[in-house]
Order: sequence, then C-alpha cells, then structure tokens
Amino acid sequence: MAVTIPVKEFAERRRKLMDRMAPDSIAILPAAPERVRNRDVLHPFRQDSDFQYLTGFGEPEAVLALIPGREHGEAVLFCKERNPEKELWDGFLVGPEGAIERYGFDDAFPIADIDDILPGMIEGRSRVYYPLGKDPAFDNRVMDWLKVIRSKVRSGAHPPGELVALEHLLHDMRLYKSAAEIKVMAKAGQISAEAHCRAMKRARQGGYEYNLEAELIHTFMEHGARSTAYPSIVGGGANGCILHYIENAAPLKDGDLVLVDAGCELECYASDITRTFPVSGKFSPEQKALYEVVLAAQYAAIDAVKPDNHWNQPHEAALRVLTQGLIDLGLLAGTLDDALANESYKPFFMHRTGHWLGLDVHDVGDYKVGDAWRVLEPGMALTVEPGLYIAPDNTDVEPRWRGIGIRIEDDVVVTKEGCRNLTEGVPKTIADIEALMAD
Repeated sequence: MAVTIPVKEFAERRRKLMDRMAPDSIAILPAAPERVRNRDVLHPFRQDSDFQYLTGFGEPEAVLALIPGREHGEAVLFCKERNPEKELWDGFLVGPEGAIERYGFDDAFPIADIDDILPGMIEGRSRVYYPLGKDPAFDNRVMDWLKVIRSKVRSGAHPPGELVALEHLLHDMRLYKSAAEIKVMAKAGQISAEAHCRAMKRARQGGYEYNLEAELIHTFMEHGARSTAYPSIVGGGANGCILHYIENAAPLKDGDLVLVDAGCELECYASDITRTFPVSGKFSPEQKALYEVVLAAQYAAIDAVKPDNHWNQPHEAALRVLTQGLIDLGLLAGTLDDALANESYKPFFMHRTGHWLGLDVHDVGDYKVGDAWRVLEPGMALTVEPGLYIAPDNTDVEPRWRGIGIRIEDDVVVTKEGCRNLTEGVPKTIADIEALMAD
C-alpha cells in the first residue's frame, strides 16, 4: 500500500490558498475534535477533511494558521507537545519541532500557548478566513480572540474588519484532484473492487447480509484501508429498494438480488462502488431485464462525462435510458418526452446519478456556477450511479417486478479526452457477474 501524498504537495496547497487570500489576511483552521462514543471511550479519530487537505497532519487538538507575508513563517501549526508519559498510553505525538521537520510547516507552537500567541497574529490583519459554524466550541474561541483585540483599540490595536468563509476559496481547490490524489483514489478503488468481488463469491453460500459486510471489511483491512468511507449498504431482496439501508441483518434468500454499496477510505480519500447481483448466482428474467436497463443507463452517463459537458449531462443521459427502458418493459405508459416532463419515472428513480468524490464521499464543490450547471474539467472526480427501485408495495406494477432494487456505481475522473474509471476492476455485466459467482 505504498501510496502517499508527498509533503511538498501539502505545502503547495497552502501556498496556492494564500495566493488567493486578500492582502493582510489570515486563515485559521482547526483540526477535527475527538468525539466520545460512550463514557470514556472515543470514536476512532478521523481528521477534518479541509485540515487534512492542507496539512496531512493526523492528530487532534491542532490549529493551522496561514499568514501571508509573516516574516517568521507564513504556515504556522499549533499542536500538542511531546509527552513521554502520555505517549506510553496513547501513542506517538509529533510535537511542534516534528511538525516543522516532518510536515514542512514554517513555524509551530504548543497548542497550550495558542491563547497567548494567535491573537497577536490576528491583530493588524484586515480579514480573517475561517469556517464559521463548523465547530461551535472553536467558534467561541475565535470570537473571544477578536474581542480581546477589539478591547485594545484605544491602545492602538487594529482588529480585523471582516470574517470571511474559508470554504469559498478552499473547496474550489479541492474539486480539482492532483496526480497524487488520483493515484490514492485509484488504489482505494482497486481495493474496494476486490472487496466487491469477494462479496459476490461469498453470496453463493447464503447466510446474512452482515456476512457480506464482513467480507468487505476484511478486504479493506487486508490491504491497509482501515476504515470504510461510509456505512456499508448490503440490502438483500426488497431491502435493496431502501436507498440508505444499513441494518445489514436480514437473511440472504435464493431468488433475490442483493445490492451492495460500499467503499473503503484510504489516506482519508473515499471510494464508492455499488453492484447488484443475484444471491443464487443467476439472474431471473425480470431481474435481468431491469438490470440491462440500469447498465445501459450507466454506460450512457459515463460516456457523457467529458470536458466541456456540464455536470447535469450524465444525469440527463442516464434518465433518458432509464425512462425509455421502463416504458419498453411496460412499467410506464406514454411517450418518453411525456414521462420526462411529468416525472412519472420518479417512483422508480428518485435520486441523482452522481456526486463529487474525494476526501469526502459526497465531496465539496459547487454543482452550479451562478444559475448554470458547472462545466466538467480534467481532474474532477465523481460517481456515476443510476438505479431502478420497484417498491414491494407498488401496486401499479405486476407482482413479478416488485421488490427488485438495482444500482450500479463507479468512480470516474475527468481526463482531457473523456474520463477514467477508477473502479472497473469489479464485474458489472450479467455474463461477467454470473461467471465470477460460478467460479
């Protein structure tokens, strides 16, 4: 698992952000807080995605300050000091000196000294960039620092005049993935693809939904991906019609499909794959007919992921194929144009065809610029995930169709020529799925 973002890339990101900031400004960004699971047990720590993007620093109780033009260093980190006794219990700490040596910060201080040092760095700056509202407890600290500076105005202090959302600048940067980021995401996609293949093979043994979830997690861990990117969805039968089903506790029954939506997280980067396959290893005629419609819709959507197309074009392409397929199968009446205009497809397909992907599984970045859909550009990463869901209580269709849920999802990155599929290592044609499950 030798894939990492180089330290110099984090420094380049900080420099790029500072170049976009107003003159005489400062950006302040806290690390994610530790969160209590129950009593004295903490949830496994996961770094805040914005903080991770700019630092690569994996500890809590840390604060990044970016101060363009500061004589003694523009990229400053406040973090926990080394403490041999605490490290004996909880593990190694980098410390301020290590932060400079290992992570490329210009300057670093103990987090315990932040109240004494950071207000002086804020003073005299005209604008503060900060993610207001993300961490209410830290919001209060920032407000307290500003109050301290304002209280000294008569002594010649110059408090900032503006508090501006940091996300406006930072999230647009995160939308465009570098070669190093794509390499990590491709590795995450490869691991997740292998996990899905393993789950397909295990399904033939029956058991429960959680047995397949266990196969997924086993493969993630085996390859160094210590976390899922989101709670895994393993929905057998009608559970596949529940978009965010995560109970994963029902028995797997012959004759049913099972919808698996799962991906690992690697170096904080998400993968996101969905495959739908028959527990028995063979699709029924109805399952096969619906599956072919969804697969054709996904191919059409992927073909529409290319530079100069806008964000909504893959969705529009998938929607036309799905709706026409429903009409052809007799599940919808009327013409394609009428069905699209009156949205009669919505009981069967009620979600979008994709989302941005990166450090968050539903990654940051605007989908519209002004009132226009965003134009796709090289480096943007997204999912492509059309589906069809025939609710078990849908009395408008014949019983043979009811309770079938199908979604097919891959992760793609826009290239100069079109797009690159990062998750093509898991089968998705009927022939390939049945062959893998028969092996």
